[in-house]
Amino acid sequence: MKLTGLADCVQPWTDFDCLHRVFNWCKNDASKYVYEHWREDAFFGSQYLSGLNPILIRRCTALPQHFPVTDEMVHLDLNGEMEKGNMFLCDYKLLDGVKTNVINGEHQYLTAPLVLLHKTPMDELKPVAIQLKQKPAEDNPIFLPSDREYDWLLAKTFVRSADFHDHELNVHLLRTHLLAEVFGVALLRNIPRVHPLYKLLIPHTRYTFAINTLARKQLISEDGVLTKYAAAGGEGMITILERALSSLTYRSLCLPEDIKDRGVESVPKYYYRDDGLRLWDIIHRFVSGILTNYYKSDSDVQKDSELQNFIKNVFENGFLSRKESGIPQSFSAVDELVKFVTMVIFTSSAQHSAVNNGQLDIGNWMPNFPPTLQRAPPTVKGRANENVFLQTLPDVNATVNILAILWLLSKQSTDFVYDFYFYHVPLGRYPEELFCEEVPHDLIKKFQEELKELGAAIGKRNANLDLPYTYLDPQLMENSVGI
Repeated sequence: MKLTGLADCVQPWTDFDCLHRVFNWCKNDASKYVYEHWREDAFFGSQYLSGLNPILIRRCTALPQHFPVTDEMVHLDLNGEMEKGNMFLCDYKLLDGVKTNVINGEHQYLTAPLVLLHKTPMDELKPVAIQLKQKPAEDNPIFLPSDREYDWLLAKTFVRSADFHDHELNVHLLRTHLLAEVFGVALLRNIPRVHPLYKLLIPHTRYTFAINTLARKQLISEDGVLTKYAAAGGEGMITILERALSSLTYRSLCLPEDIKDRGVESVPKYYYRDDGLRLWDIIHRFVSGILTNYYKSDSDVQKDSELQNFIKNVFENGFLSRKESGIPQSFSAVDELVKFVTMVIFTSSAQHSAVNNGQLDIGNWMPNFPPTLQRAPPTVKGRANENVFLQTLPDVNATVNILAILWLLSKQSTDFVYDFYFYHVPLGRYPEELFCEEVPHDLIKKFQEELKELGAAIGKRNANLDLPYTYLDPQLMENSVGI
């Protein structure tokens, strides 16, 4: 990374110029856009739609009692705007009370903010109120765009640090890497190689066990990078994962239902939703074609003991037998099987791509995605300035070590140089050709054609965007969680 010496530097950033020199080493068009616009409210809001964490935002139909925003504060008729569907809420309650880290001998800080956003007449999504802690109090003010520049910027930065943790531990690690491992282990334990489900799913497990083993060793172990340099490293990290798993639902893993449940069907410029729903439909048609070729009736599914053992293993060991999760305990119909397998493939390919591939784009300019903050969140307004802001940011070594991980995780596989069978495999490409019948071959060809058409449509749209959304382009995503 050509950052020799900085990885061990325990000094704070003294000015933005020094930080910018580190940023410059791997700047691309997307990260340059982030650097140029990170202070802007419209860009802050847009990251909930097309950034690394596009599954948190939900329509606000009534303000939570512990978030006492008034019309006078935001200069809006809140009830009227909520009725029109123009108000949205992002709630980081998952992080509330989490024990935080000590880095370079200094106590670190992590908040559990509430963020109220408004869709403007110009179809921009802008934050209008931020409360950094869950419980309202005199020392927990509601920050507003009308506040002084650094009061408002500091509040948004604490939100972005909270988003780092919700993204990396919940949205990224748990909901893609660890779930993909659950599905892969259950597949290998219960489904023989000649089974059509094995042939359909095994390409979507490629490298998953290996990359997760490395993640356990290098990221979340006692000496892991996240453990050492993130605000919630160590005990706090486990708390977040436990809470996230306890609230995980099947509906939230199925994109059409998740979009509906969050009430975000009509939010403009929500490219994650637009591309994701089209991709979900393409995968669903492909999976339906393959499985209905082998399962002619619901009774065929019910009688398949290997298939039933597979889903039982997922429910018991992956979701800890939590009935409230909604995960099937058995399959009684072909449609149920098709939906579940669609979710598995979508999670292992598209969802991972959406929350993984842009990490360097979004996080290269660290103030937009800080892994930790080392001054307490502000309890009063009017005291923040540039110096306070810089002192709040993580030290140089924390910045650089996390940046190295974001760089690594954003890279595509490059081992094609060494072995023909192990190279970057885009979604829908199956070089091993496990199916030998004509019908699956035809379905795979049709699947590839539809993915290509979607990629072309995404490219055409992106040509007119200042910041293209590429993370759900099928040609740029892998078949599996492989990095």
